[in-house]
Amino acid sequence: MPHANRPARHVYDPLLRALHWAIALSVVALVASSQLAEAFEDGPWETAIWEFHLRAGYGLAIALASRLLWGLVGPASARWRDLWHPATWQAGLKNLRLPRAHRVGHDPVASLAYLFAYAVMMLMIVSGFALAAGEFNAGPLAAWLGDAGWVEDAMKDPHEFGFDLLLGFVGLHLAALVFHQLRGERVAQRMVTGRQYLDIPAAGVRPGRRLD
Repeated sequence: MPHANRPARHVYDPLLRALHWAIALSVVALVASSQLAEAFEDGPWETAIWEFHLRAGYGLAIALASRLLWGLVGPASARWRDLWHPATWQAGLKNLRLPRAHRVGHDPVASLAYLFAYAVMMLMIVSGFALAAGEFNAGPLAAWLGDAGWVEDAMKDPHEFGFDLLLGFVGLHLAALVFHQLRGERVAQRMVTGRQYLDIPAAGVRPGRRLD
């Protein structure tokens, strides 16, 4: 269906979109700095790169905490209930079929992926700050875990596992955007303009209500 025939609604508020991009940029900075630190290991830039990595971790922690709070007090499309669709997920598993996405607000499948990504990010933040404290005596946990020898053994594997999961999410997220774009669905622009294009008239439909 051409975009011109699809009604558009302004669904995603500016703060939600800003936090989405803040989280995305923080993740990119963390991934890039971690790879650069390994590439320049034992070199003159290693310490500076790890310091930047730690600062990017602070950025992710602040952005994610703000998103968690906005999910409690923000508008309908930012609330956690707009990401919580257990009945739809259960029906999808039972029928082995993806649910239709004709609803105002977050797609049920994308919602599950976002919740998974947020959980992985929290794991990354906690384990990352613990490693910074144990290895460099830096970060918000340094007062409790500074120079603790057991931290690296306990936190390195979860941190690396979370890193792999986060990379997988990013890859799937980008692939899904390309898939929807090829189908003629304007999904990628939602976190830019805040507008959502629907396949049926939007009159009388409130955010969070299914349109199927």
